[in-house]
Amino acid sequence: MPDPVNVVMNTAAHRFEVVLGGETAFTEYQLVDHGIILPHTVVPEAFEGKGVGSALARAALGYAREQGLKVIPLCTFIAGYIQKHPEWADVVHDTFKLKLGLA
Repeated sequence: MPDPVNVVMNTAAHRFEVVLGGETAFTEYQLVDHGIILPHTVVPEAFEGKGVGSALARAALGYAREQGLKVIPLCTFIAGYIQKHPEWADVVHDTFKLKLGLA
């Protein structure tokens, strides 16, 4: 069983981060009125297959749910994650639900 991925919310850099072996994977965020924009995710090649991207997505979406924010998934990785995991549809901004096939 792989080690759990530790995601940290770096409020100063406006991103959710995972640091492994000196490299950092991250999902950027911007807080807006009653919402959170997720514009970009970077997962270094060395992290592939370790569940890091999925952990970042779950952390960002979980934060949105906990804070009552609607997600604006501009990042194609996050949008794809939501499409594969429709249990997150409740946190997606109405404008993006149709685009993601959730409406």
